[in-house]
Amino acid sequence: MDGGTGEHVLRGGNVSTVVRVGDTVRRQAGPWSSAVDAVLLHLERAGFDGAPRALGYDQLGRQVLSYVEGTVDASPSDLATSRLAAVGRLVRDFHDAMETFVPPAGTAWQVAIPPDSRDLVCHHDIAPWNLVRAPGRLVLIDWDGAAPGSRLWDLAYAVHGFVPLSGVSPLDEVQEVARLLALVDGYGLDGGDRTSLVELVAPRIGSMYELLRRGHEAGEQPWARLWSEGHGDYWYASARYAERRRGALARAIAVREAG
Repeated sequence: MDGGTGEHVLRGGNVSTVVRVGDTVRRQAGPWSSAVDAVLLHLERAGFDGAPRALGYDQLGRQVLSYVEGTVDASPSDLATSRLAAVGRLVRDFHDAMETFVPPAGTAWQVAIPPDSRDLVCHHDIAPWNLVRAPGRLVLIDWDGAAPGSRLWDLAYAVHGFVPLSGVSPLDEVQEVARLLALVDGYGLDGGDRTSLVELVAPRIGSMYELLRRGHEAGEQPWARLWSEGHGDYWYASARYAERRRGALARAIAVREAG
């Protein structure tokens, strides 16, 4: 707690300091904050309860969001396949809700990585470290990177984090396939989109490596710091692993779909 202010700094943020004040979360606002507010308000009106609520701005100009009580764990190892299916349904419900979203005129987005396409507004950082396991529900947090993208681009990033598809996890190949299928089945992905998803995973992971590499070369934070901490090596190795596994995973998904 910050001496008598009632503010508790929350751990885990790489881009900005996030604090809790009572039942709210506060973070530094940026040019994209009004766009994030519009997204969260739309989700609230659509009945989607897997996101915090936008509550305006405080006297310091910080964006105010509802605080969600629960557990955040950067490792998905304790998530059973049934919970991975629930994550898939959460992502599908979010994407479906965004189909009717119309961005306000003059909307400014924070885009760190150009997506494969711009079909609807996506989260762009759906990962275990941005999932609150709250009583009775799952909630996605950290919406600053929300911007136009595609369903498969968003889902490919989730595959990397939640399966996880990184090459450094303790999973064997059978477990890896089972967890991938749980996530994809939960989302309700079918037809050629299954193969397209697997083909997109390695490029999506590789885009994170490129972001860190460019940030390192330009001295741009926090990417330069993350590069120096070894994150670039991790994302590079993960992309290579996903590419090696692409054919086997595509066949496994196709067999399940055919069945």
